[in-house]
Amino acid sequence: MDPSHQEAIALHRFGVIAEALNDRLSLAERGTLVREIAGRSHAHPDGDERRYSRGTIDRWIRSYRSGGLGGLCPSPRADTGAVRAHPELFGEACALRLELPTRSAAQIARILFARHGIWVAERTVRDQLRRAGLHKEALVAEPKAFGRYEAARANERWVTDVLVGPFVPHPRVESSVRAKLFLIVDDHSRLLVDGVFYAHENARSCQTLLRRAIVHRGIPDILYADNGAPFKNAWLARTCAVLGIRLVHSKPYAPQGRGKQERANRYIREAFLQEATHQGIATLDELNDRFSAWVAQVANRRVHAETNETPISRFEACGPHRQVDEDRLADAFRWSVTRKVTKTASVPLEGNAYAVDPALVGRRVELRYDPEDLAAVAVFFEGRPAGVATPFVIGRHVHRAVPQATLPAPRATGIDYLAMVAAAHDEEAGTGTKPDFSQLGLFASDEEAAR
Repeated sequence: MDPSHQEAIALHRFGVIAEALNDRLSLAERGTLVREIAGRSHAHPDGDERRYSRGTIDRWIRSYRSGGLGGLCPSPRADTGAVRAHPELFGEACALRLELPTRSAAQIARILFARHGIWVAERTVRDQLRRAGLHKEALVAEPKAFGRYEAARANERWVTDVLVGPFVPHPRVESSVRAKLFLIVDDHSRLLVDGVFYAHENARSCQTLLRRAIVHRGIPDILYADNGAPFKNAWLARTCAVLGIRLVHSKPYAPQGRGKQERANRYIREAFLQEATHQGIATLDELNDRFSAWVAQVANRRVHAETNETPISRFEACGPHRQVDEDRLADAFRWSVTRKVTKTASVPLEGNAYAVDPALVGRRVELRYDPEDLAAVAVFFEGRPAGVATPFVIGRHVHRAVPQATLPAPRATGIDYLAMVAAAHDEEAGTGTKPDFSQLGLFASDEEAAR
């Protein structure tokens, strides 16, 4: 199996069991939670909706605790069997579903077998009906009731979002750019955990903010985000899996779970952005400095209308928060790719070439690296360290998804070289004598002037 597909499955399995990995759960509570997880449907990376038995979930929990994320990678199958589909029967399956929308895929499979003597797997029937838009959720509309939710303690659940800010001047372009506010809010205390305006809305901006927030406020149990590109990518999924954070994405077209975040966004627009744009912002750094001061002095010290407490006092009342060691934190925010080692014991990455251990020739290895420093790349083979990748052709030091740092504009020297040459030429034409160019600093020595 392709290593990238193995990692995708491992991340999926972590998402299934993440809720049950909480160390604060008793054995009875964990057993109840595992039974509840076993009763849910889970979206598999291949697009299927799957259910898992309690024994499978318990086995995955043990594997993660013993081997981390690598312990959740699937082992090779011993068989290569496949279920053949029968397209000629799917029209009849659709008719059976339309005839009785509550009829299950298993029942439709049994009816097809009774009529034609051909067994079609229940999952095959269910998938084909879903592709045709005939899944039960679409045909049987049930009224939904929405209740209020609040995390029981600080750092149990963080909610993150991106708020589009004002236009600010940017040194790398002639016109202004839209500032994007990446924001994290604690669900229990309503604390603005951290927030930074960036010129780019990408995955690295999200990771940078999350790392700052973890260093200052501890590790959350759950990170709740929408389905935007900065939050739904393999890099953030790996970060959360390494740190033991359960990454949850809101359901598309179901904004009911993001009410607190939207209210916080409105408060920021009214109380901060409106004042900031009225006074004018010269640079992105100035905007971030003012926002940090406003968060510390105003937003986190006001009495919240629902909790009747200030966010900072409600957050700190929960006591010390879970921390992480520096090595694990650094590894969590590395990016990871899979490469096949060439016959010359080298691997490519972002246009650069790296030398690796010759014993890895022909093998697929994992490269872990900081996207802001492509000169240092660690090599892993089958989940175990396998040395480092030494760069011998490096043309890019920063990943292309990470904006390059902007260099300050150089100071003018006031020296006009061509004007000096023109003056020397005019002097020679007027006097008939050859000027001494060594006096203009054009040559390093008299010998070079003579040549």
